[in-house]
This record gives sequence, C-alpha cells and structure tokens, in this order.
Amino acid sequence: MRPSGALAGAVVMLVALAGCSGADKPAARHTTTSPTAAPTPAAAPPEHACYDLSFAQAAEPTSTADPVPCSADHTAVTIRVGTIRPVVDGHLLAVDADSVQQQIAGRCRAQLAAHLGGDEETRRLARLTVVWFSPSLAQSDRGALWFRCDLIALAGHDQLAPLPRRTRDLLAADKVLDTYGTCGTSAPGGTHFERVICSAQHSWRARATIPLPKGTTYLAKAAGATADSACRDIDARIASDILTLKWSFEWPTRAQWDAGQRYGYCWTPDPA
Repeated sequence: MRPSGALAGAVVMLVALAGCSGADKPAARHTTTSPTAAPTPAAAPPEHACYDLSFAQAAEPTSTADPVPCSADHTAVTIRVGTIRPVVDGHLLAVDADSVQQQIAGRCRAQLAAHLGGDEETRRLARLTVVWFSPSLAQSDRGALWFRCDLIALAGHDQLAPLPRRTRDLLAADKVLDTYGTCGTSAPGGTHFERVICSAQHSWRARATIPLPKGTTYLAKAAGATADSACRDIDARIASDILTLKWSFEWPTRAQWDAGQRYGYCWTPDPA
C-alpha cells in the first residue's frame, strides 16, 4: 500500500527585483515571473464502461486499462463513478488513507446491491462482487478526486469470469445462481476443494447461508452444532435419497468474522 499523506498543492511565489536609487545608477529594471498554470487533473473514468481485466489488474488500487466495447468479451463493468471526500474530521487526507478507502468501499458496496438487484441471500451466494479504483497519488496531487466501482465475477481464486452485456438487475433473474452462484470442486475442507463459479465444473454447491446467534464466539461448538443441524435439514429437503444425506456447514474465515460477518455457508453435493 502506498504511504498516506496530505494532498499537497503547489504555491507559486512572484518575485520582483528592486531597482537601485541614485543619479549615477542605471534605471531600475523590474522582472516578473508568470504564474505557473495549475496542472490539469486526470479526467474521471467514463460511466458504464467495460474492461477486460485480469484478476491481478482487478486487485490493484489504480487502473490504467483502456475500456473495451461492452459487446466484446469483458470481465469488469463500471457501475459507478463518484467523487472522493478527502476531508475527514477537518483533516485533508490522501486518497490511499484508510478512512478514505473505507468511504469508497462503502459507497461501492451499496451501489453493487442497487445495481444487481435480487435479495440479500442471493447476493451472498453469488460470485459477483465489486472492486474500486482511485487516482494515483500523483494524479490526486494534480486535483483528481474521482473513484470508480467495477462489478466483477470471480471464476476461481485467481481468475475472473466473463460478464454479460447487461448486468443491471442480474440477480433478479430466475435460476441466476446456476451460473453465478458459489460452488466447489469438492466438499469444503477437502484437499482439492476450491471455490468456483457454478458455471464451471463442480461437485458441491453453497445452498444457503445460516445466521449465527448474536453473542456467539468464533467457532463456538454449540453454535456450530446448531448451524450444522440446520444445514442437514436443508439437504434433507432437496436430496433424492434421505438415507444418503451429505452436507457441510462452513464457518466464516477469521478475517470475515473480524469484519462483522455473522453467517456461514451450508454446502451440499450438486451432481452434474
């Protein structure tokens, strides 16, 4: 991460040379310097643009990728371009300051929900998420204060999936999780388990999210047992043979828990 600091502006000082006095002195000569023109801020990105980003490019804090036609293959769609508010508690902060980045994150996540539609459960189960970009420090020093929110689909742990031309209200469509849901290459916790988009080859699927009771401590056995039982009931409702049930409750990661996530995932087999 780049070091944080206050946004700096250039100050130009005008200097005049004072003339000499006295009859035997040459007439005073005065010179001035013209004020330096203020640098032009980097233009804000276009609205509703499409990009063919790699996973690594999507993880960067800034982006120099050029847009591509939305009719062509693409992996990112800009769903919002907004203005950064760099003054926090009376202090002017750099664009990479934690509080500024948290401000951008909150606005982009809110826009993601509004853009995708669907209910909260569908959004939790989908592999669709949002990344955000802001100007570089050099660009912000020249007055750039924009931010950009891009919708992406996670195909695997280091790969993005292509997006359709139209993404607004995508999660309001029937059976959308058959394509954009969260699936696994094996049972969660297994040696070869990898979380993948459901349009890819898979054998297990995240069927539902299960809330954990308020006040639960991380990995508490009683709460885990209750969630596991709820997950079994989900599999019992969809299994073709109640005598061969398989299910798995997955706790949030420690990082997700510390960030406030209080639900886990119920997984069941999803044969082709």
